[in-house]
Amino acid sequence: MEHTLGGPDATRRGVIGWLLGTSAVAFALSVIYPMARYLIPPTAGESQAASVTLPIKPAEVRLNSGQIFKFGNRPGILVRTPAGDLRAFSAVCTHLNCTVQYRADLSHIWCACHNGHFDLNGQNVAGPPPRALDAYVVNVRGAQIVVSKGA
Repeated sequence: MEHTLGGPDATRRGVIGWLLGTSAVAFALSVIYPMARYLIPPTAGESQAASVTLPIKPAEVRLNSGQIFKFGNRPGILVRTPAGDLRAFSAVCTHLNCTVQYRADLSHIWCACHNGHFDLNGQNVAGPPPRALDAYVVNVRGAQIVVSKGA
């Protein structure tokens, strides 16, 4: 029996070629899609929260200490100065967005990433950060601490 281009073998080859081609494309997409989703993060808008009530009481914040809290989708830092004042700032370093912490031994806010130092007013006093930390307003209402964005 002689085979022609339009015969049953050509149709089988076409179907097998189509199946192999679509499976190769499906495999490539199954590899590329998760990688693209990982490399391109979803857009997350900035929180519109103007204030937050902290889950700690004013009496629980010791002198010369700091505590990280969540302000919308970003961290904030609450500091009780050695003089007893409560102050709050964005805990995101203005250099490369690392999270800052309070250093009781130095009595100031410190960024461990590149040794940036901020005073208790949020001003940069040493290191590479180009500007001050964003300051928040702290109000004590009875047994609650309410932190708000400035006007």
